[in-house]
Order: sequence, then C-alpha cells, then structure tokens
Amino acid sequence: MDELLVRLRDEVSRLRGGLAGREAANAARVRSAQWMAVFSSAMIPALLQTAEYARLALAVGRDVDEDDAARAAAVRVEAQAVLFEEGRKFAFVLTEGAVRTWPGSPSLMLAQLDRLVQMSTLPHVRLGVVPWKTEASAFPLHGFTILDGSVSVVESLTGDLTLTEPSEIGAHEEAFEAFAAAAVYGDVLRDYLGEIRADFRKLAAQLEK
Repeated sequence: MDELLVRLRDEVSRLRGGLAGREAANAARVRSAQWMAVFSSAMIPALLQTAEYARLALAVGRDVDEDDAARAAAVRVEAQAVLFEEGRKFAFVLTEGAVRTWPGSPSLMLAQLDRLVQMSTLPHVRLGVVPWKTEASAFPLHGFTILDGSVSVVESLTGDLTLTEPSEIGAHEEAFEAFAAAAVYGDVLRDYLGEIRADFRKLAAQLEK
C-alpha cells in the first residue's frame, strides 16, 4: 500500500506540473539510479535527444502548451548531464526504426545522428542499434527503461507505467538482452549511423526542391 501511495503522489505531482513537471520528475528518477538499460523501438531516448528533437518529441501530435513543451524540453536536455558523471553506467539499444523515425523535418536528424555518434564514444555509455536487416528475436512492442534492476518504466502517450514486480522486470531484462545481442556497436555502429545520415541528407535535399 505504501508503494502504491508513493506512485500515486508522484503521478499527481507530474500532472500538476504539466510536461515540465513530468520531465522534472523523470530527471529526479534518473539521477537516483546508478545504472540504466534503455530499449527504444520508436524514437530516440530522452537522454540522447538534441534540444530540437526533444521539443518536437514532446509536442508533435499532442495538444500541448508550446511554452510548457519548451520548458519541458529544456529540463529534458539539462537532465542529460548525468551521462557525463563518473560512477554511472548506461546501456541503450535502439531499433533502426527508432533512428529513422523523424519529427519535424529530416534536416534536424543530421544533428541528432551526430549526437548519437558523440554519445557512443563515452566510456560508460554502451549504445547499440539493431539493423533492419537483422532478424528480430522478439517483437519490439514498446520501449522501456530499467533502473538499477529494480524498476522498469514504460512511457506511453498519456503517462508512464512504473513496474516493480520481479517477473515484469525480468521479462524486460530478457527482451533487452535479446535485442542487445542483435545490435551493432562501436565503429560498426558509427559507420552505420553515417549511412543513415547520408539517407537523411538526400531526403532533406529532395524535400527542399
């Protein structure tokens, strides 16, 4: 019951604070964790987003206040400072679909891909992408974030679902490892992102004609 009350209070706080309040709560949760495993099948994870991508990710397709979205994006980007703190570890696995799905315009993805390349060089950040040519060992029904092996958070359009049952976390860890095993990393990843970047550059040029 105590755990349920904490979750309810957290959700009420997020709702009262709008998008910016929700991002602040998310940032606090991230700061409390020493290691994270993030799987994304539809978009770039919040900790890896550029400021422009973050603003659009929070606003596109939603009926939101633009000022609130801008504040929320600023909070989201500021929270990325944890990526550079010693003693933390991060593992990100994205499908190629997450990397190729673009909000706004394909041009902004050039900066976003550069951001991914930069993050992939950090010693305590492991970033992988599952190429579309690789057979899927499972269906990526949704993304999730595992924090310290004790909580898994599933983001939805209307809010976050926080899971704490060992069986649920275990299922997410198993799915994460399955996709992680199919991903490419390091120099192979950076070369692959370069190919995707070239595709976005061509697409941007075509749309500008």
